Amino acid sequence: MSHPEYTELKDMKGNRLIVRYTPNERTNHWITAITFVLLALSGLAMFHPAMAWLYAVFGGGQWTRILHPFIGCVMFVSFLILALRFWHHNTLDQADIQWMKQLDDVLNNREDKLPAIGKYNAGQKLLFFLMVLCLVLLLASGIVIWRRYFSFYFPIGVIRFAAVVHAATAFVLILGIIVHIYAALWVKGSIRAMTRGTVTYGWARKHHPNWFREIIRK
Repeated sequence: MSHPEYTELKDMKGNRLIVRYTPNERTNHWITAITFVLLALSGLAMFHPAMAWLYAVFGGGQWTRILHPFIGCVMFVSFLILALRFWHHNTLDQADIQWMKQLDDVLNNREDKLPAIGKYNAGQKLLFFLMVLCLVLLLASGIVIWRRYFSFYFPIGVIRFAAVVHAATAFVLILGIIVHIYAALWVKGSIRAMTRGTVTYGWARKHHPNWFREIIRK
């Protein structure tokens, strides 16, 4: 049985397509994305009184405080599966180092001057590892400040420190996701990859030539 990435597909215009993400991978991604939005909204509601109106999204302050950590656990498990799926695509190599040195060419869309890259570029890989670090810190600090189940095991100084780490890490992660969304909108065709699962030959050849060649060979 052939792998779905290597099946010959075409769109309505006759353009040949490559499977970039399978249905399972896309489902995994969207579960992570949806839970992240819910966590960001509930976290902001609890973070500052000016954002307290967001409590209404979750049925009030008490429900927000109850649901937030459980949604966090769902997101961590979903992202863990996602990370294990794509870990081998996100190791940095010499081409990635050169890519980062040519950041000016990246920002000015001079892709013809950039080194050939695989399934992900250096920016995507760095964001991936930033998310891994943030999720680990959020889980660890979240357990410490989870009042109902765990916080009574820790001294107050540790709880206060964990609360600061949790808030700071969440802020960094939100910024990272904003960059992730902007980059997906900036590179035309990227959104299609995560909604329909496919990209055109031209998109793959232009943005990820090494990955394109790998798929074509197989």
